[in-house]
Formats: sequence, C-alpha cells, structure tokens
Amino acid sequence: MVPNFARDASTAWLNGWEAHVHAPFARLKQRTAEAGRAGLPALHPRGLLLPPGAAPIRFKPRLKKPLAAPGLPATLGRIGTLEVRLATTVSEIRRAQRLRYGVFYEEMSAVPSGLAMLSRRDIDDYDAVCDHLLVIDHAAVDTTPFATKPFRRARPKVVGTYRLLRQEAADRHFGFYTAGEYDIAPMMAANPGARFLELGRSCVLKPYRTKRTVELLWAGIWAYVQHHRIDAMLGCASLEGTDPDRLALPLSFLHHHARAAEGWCARALPERYVAMDRLAREAVDPKAALQALPPLIKGYLRVGATFGDGAVVDHQFGTTDVFVVLPVSAIAERYRDHFGPAANRRAA
Repeated sequence: MVPNFARDASTAWLNGWEAHVHAPFARLKQRTAEAGRAGLPALHPRGLLLPPGAAPIRFKPRLKKPLAAPGLPATLGRIGTLEVRLATTVSEIRRAQRLRYGVFYEEMSAVPSGLAMLSRRDIDDYDAVCDHLLVIDHAAVDTTPFATKPFRRARPKVVGTYRLLRQEAADRHFGFYTAGEYDIAPMMAANPGARFLELGRSCVLKPYRTKRTVELLWAGIWAYVQHHRIDAMLGCASLEGTDPDRLALPLSFLHHHARAAEGWCARALPERYVAMDRLAREAVDPKAALQALPPLIKGYLRVGATFGDGAVVDHQFGTTDVFVVLPVSAIAERYRDHFGPAANRRAA
C-alpha cells in the first residue's frame, strides 16, 4: 500500500495543535474562570489574562462614523463633474494628504520629512483635529499608486483641498497653526467672543487651477462658515520663494495697500519677522504687483481680506508667508450671494 503522506501530515498537525495549543489554553481558561480565586489572574471575557484588580486596556475602535459635523449637507457645492464636500473617512483625508504631497513636495520645493517621504503624504499633528474640504472630479479616476489596489473599486480623483480648524478645536488641542509664525493673541483679545476659523494647507492639482475650482472651494468654505457661525477667518498665505528681496513688489503692495486695520493686524513673531515694506509706497505699481501675486492671495483680496505686519520665511516649504485675516462682516454682499445657495442653483 502506498502511504498517503498528505493525509498523515494533516492528521499529525491537527493532533499536535489539539495537544499542545488548544488543550493547554482550554485548561487555563477553566482554571481561571472561577471568580475570586486567590493568587490567580482573572480572565477577561475575550480571553485576556489580567492581574488581580486590573482593568483591560481598551484601544480606540476603528473609525466607523462619518468625520463631518452633523447638519451639513453631503455636498456643499457642485459645478459639472466637480463636487466640493468635507472628507468623511480617514481614507479621504489620506487622499488629501497625497494631493498636498504631490503639490508641495513634488511640484514645488518643500523638503519632506522621513515619514512624509515614506508615505508619500503631507502629514502633521493638525490633520487629526481639523476638517478637510475636498474638491472631487467625478469624471477622473484616482490613479495614484496607493489608490490603485487589486479588487478595489476605482475612486474619483481628489483635485483640491483646504484644511479647516475651528477655534474650539484649536483650544482643545495645539492652538492655531498660524501661532507658530504670528502673534495672534492681541488680535483675538481685541475681538472677544468672536469665533475664528483657520484656513490652511490649501492646494489644487495643476490642471484644475481654474476659476470654477477656486469658486467651489469658496462655496464650501462659505457653507462651513455659516453652519458653524464663524465671525472671522485667518491663516497664512504663501508666496513661492524664500528671498524676500525678489518678492519686494508683492510684499510691498500688501503692506501699503492691503494692511489689516488696528485690532485685526497680527505681527510676525520677533525671531521670524521679515519687513514687507521693501519698496516705498510711491514705487509700487499696483497693476504689476497684482500680476505677481499668486491666485490664492488675489482671491483673498477680492473677497475683502487684509494682511498682517511682517512676513515669515518658511524654508521647509520654500515659501514666504503672510498673515491673512477676513472678518465675515467685511465680505461684500455680492460675494455672499455668489458663494451661497444661489451658486449651487447656477451650477445645476
């Protein structure tokens, strides 16, 4: 007779498992199941051995509920195939981080940390406490290496993002990101009771840097501002480059023509302060200066934003930052109508 080695090996393995793994654990569970038995550890219902009097460590469960605050609609705005809404899963936040990495580190000149380089995501501690606004193109498929996995349904591409940090969340955690570059305490003290919202980490994929994408982002921000009854928005806006003298024209324009009023003007921290008035007021050509400004800052100017005292050079991101503040009361009525519910009706 020819021996059946496969059957014999399987039988031997099962016998070994029963004798040396399953049976000892079964006996241990039986011995420790009796409550109050002196000198023996208690057994948690899930089979975990616990010292007398100890409580089991409870790990945070995986996120199942949506991240977005209740009350906001699923879609905050739509134009054609483009939709703006809040990220509702950790996976969507990761997709926003990958977009930021592609724009900041691959397209621009930011220097990634080791973690960012390995994960191909722009990550910091604030991501966990912020809301993330996304612009999604439903006609384009996400083809990034981390998004294309076997047996995974194709997902629409995230083409724009903004990070939103409300004051109550900032107070519970690390404060505002902007406070690492600007002294915002006097401004907040001058406006007691005002509810602030920090805007940051904004970026748009290069082919989508159009008027309609920017308008969708602002429509999403405006819906969020109204829902949370925000009184003022603040943040840092960036000009590409770390040589303030090469940015003398746009910096001087912002200093002379768009400086924030008393009570709203934050000053750069002393150790990071870079003077913005590099040219005299009469030497500034406003038309040329506007052409030299990035689209994001021009958009801020259009809706009524003003700028702080002093710039800050951010060598990691290869930018020169300026403080921007926008009280909701300063937004012109025509822009409130443009980004409000009427915008969705036009888009439809």
